[in-house]
Amino acid sequence: MARNPVTRRELLRSAALAGLLLPAAGALSACATPAGGGPSSAPMATGPTSAANPLGIPADKPFEVVIFDGGYGDAYARQIHEPLFTGRHPGVQIKHTATKEIAKTLQPRFAGGDPPEFVNNSGDNSMDFGALAQDGQLQDLGELLDAPSWDDPAVKVRDTILPAAIELGTYDGTYCVLEYASTVWGIWYSQKLFDDNGWQVPKTWDEFTALCETIKKSGRCAPFTYAGKHPFYIYETILTLAAKIGGVDVLKNIDNLAEGAWKAGPLTQAAEAFAEIGAKYLLQGTQGLDHIQTQTVHNKYQVAMLPCGSWLENEQKDSTPDGFGYAMFPLPSFSGSDALPYGTVHSRPGEEYFVAARSANPRAAMEYMRAMLSKEGAGRFSETLSTLTVVKGAAEGRTLTPGLRAAATALKNAGTNTTYFRFRQWYQPLHDEVAAATGQLMAGRLKPGEWADRCQKKADEIRNDSSVKKFTR
Repeated sequence: MARNPVTRRELLRSAALAGLLLPAAGALSACATPAGGGPSSAPMATGPTSAANPLGIPADKPFEVVIFDGGYGDAYARQIHEPLFTGRHPGVQIKHTATKEIAKTLQPRFAGGDPPEFVNNSGDNSMDFGALAQDGQLQDLGELLDAPSWDDPAVKVRDTILPAAIELGTYDGTYCVLEYASTVWGIWYSQKLFDDNGWQVPKTWDEFTALCETIKKSGRCAPFTYAGKHPFYIYETILTLAAKIGGVDVLKNIDNLAEGAWKAGPLTQAAEAFAEIGAKYLLQGTQGLDHIQTQTVHNKYQVAMLPCGSWLENEQKDSTPDGFGYAMFPLPSFSGSDALPYGTVHSRPGEEYFVAARSANPRAAMEYMRAMLSKEGAGRFSETLSTLTVVKGAAEGRTLTPGLRAAATALKNAGTNTTYFRFRQWYQPLHDEVAAATGQLMAGRLKPGEWADRCQKKADEIRNDSSVKKFTR
């Protein structure tokens, strides 16, 4: 994601929403496919297998790589991953394409039966993974998992990556999406600003609201903001707090479209808590700001805190003032009866890539993924883009920036206490509705109960729609 993951400008499909109006369901997400559907029946192009070519890719058959040109840009593919691949397969030509609009660019090609082999499906115009899976457009990557790793032929690829990456990349029992960046979410702040004013990182909700009040009264800056035009940023935070209060089943029930899941007590508590933040402590004009504008006012010390993922530091590297000192803290504990302890974070693999099942040379794209999952490919990605990856130990020995060190420390301290949700990828219309409703919640135009009702209504519609493929976790 260049900026998602978890992962990440697909999160920004809510740009047009801003808590105001909801477009027709699926207006951008539906995946146009050729008539007939189902997996391709054409045989996959192959070549002889060897130690250097365990997947048996054809030695001279080209393939295309399409990268979302967002917060991560596309230079990492051109300068790191593509040279790694061609170093071992010099006869295989790579066509490199970058775009800010994945769906607009690629859906006509999928519909025409001429998709590119490798796709970085991210951004505010990403394709709907649920629809892609339902239409048989995603290549089964099981063979990649069982292939020898790029670095050590005695170790399988599956044993070099975080188990969560396999779990979250699995749709309907088939591993078919590479979740590459390991995103950590939290509340971001400037270490310099906090140090200069003697502000301390809060560990309880009372301390957090007291800090907001202190910052507000200081007149130095606004206490809190989020990307108002992209309400995912704040609904992520609300859901994470709800999971801390009530446990991981709160989010599992949402993902599984369980009856009444959005009306659970922990969700109402979390919504009420952030509605209060919205009413008292938001930067004026927050609702009209996109993610870059929000992050820019943060860099200008006009606001103290904002929720975001660990791509933030890299995305702002060209405009961050010297000495700013990106840092983050996990959401404070809501009360002494929280189900999950202090330090729990929303962390999940994100920034999704897939191989098109009906493309001309999918085996080459799988080999490209094998190169990405090497220690060199993943380590240089982390060092260059200030982003952790799902490859175990790939960042060890690399030079990490302050924000990335903070994210890595938070993830290490969390241990097994991590949360995530999947409905965003499975049911994009639900993501759209929750984003719109949350924008209205934070603006004071919906009460917490009304917010829950609206989210639940959309979840019920999807659960009762037999044409929508259902997923469970």
